[in-house]
Amino acid sequence: MAESSSPSPTEEIVRLIKRLSAYVAFKMSSLFSTSSIRNLDSRSIGAIAGLAIAVIFTWRAIRTPGEQRQRRQPKRRINNAETSSAAAAQSNVSSVLPEVSSPREDNAVQDVVDQFFQPVKPTLGQIVRQKLSEGRKVTCRLLGVILEETSPEELQKQATVRSSVLEVLLEITKYSDLYLMERVLDDESEAKVLQALENAGVFTSGGLVKDKVLFCSTEIGRTSFVRQLEPDWHIDTNPEISTQLARFIKYQLHVATVKPERTAPNVFTSQSIEQFFGSV
Repeated sequence: MAESSSPSPTEEIVRLIKRLSAYVAFKMSSLFSTSSIRNLDSRSIGAIAGLAIAVIFTWRAIRTPGEQRQRRQPKRRINNAETSSAAAAQSNVSSVLPEVSSPREDNAVQDVVDQFFQPVKPTLGQIVRQKLSEGRKVTCRLLGVILEETSPEELQKQATVRSSVLEVLLEITKYSDLYLMERVLDDESEAKVLQALENAGVFTSGGLVKDKVLFCSTEIGRTSFVRQLEPDWHIDTNPEISTQLARFIKYQLHVATVKPERTAPNVFTSQSIEQFFGSV
């Protein structure tokens, strides 16, 4: 029975780097969690850096013999008489020199190293926290942002929470104190909105409570809510309100399909909050 060929040293190194890559990827993902970031110390950073350096030097080590061998070969003319002796000497040297990795094996190692050093894709929670710039309080209108409906008249018939916004909404409530607000025409509309939010799981899966859903009868009333709460961010669809609040609110997100011609430097524009936070 033929014996199975043992893996070459390069193949063993490739396997080792893959195992190191998987381990470091796991450690990096755990370090990016909120609790781990707070407890991150110099030893943890040193361990990750040490593993990365080990991978780099291992890769360089297996490439160096082949490269040095190519550089050490002198360029000179040889005649026909020297050809046979050179071939014999070459065969003797090949039997003494250690095994040199082939270009195919070098490419395999390069692929593993490239994969290892790919940038870690941030999570939605990290993006939300970065975009909010550590803002601890956020106010947001409901119509056209959280709800499918865009006018108070539509709320008299029904209220529908946009499914695509739920994930972003949950992440915002993890990092910020969120208040939702809207202008309604009657108490029945208010009840429909609260029921829609409850059915969508906003009050159970997130940090939002019903007391933080505010209703008013005029647009001026919503502006007053925002001024009184003094949030770090306000999200709205009314350009007039965004303009009025620009002097008082640190940051604003104006949700609209078309960007207004003139906006204050602290007012951002996006077609939806999902698009702004990169979840779509």
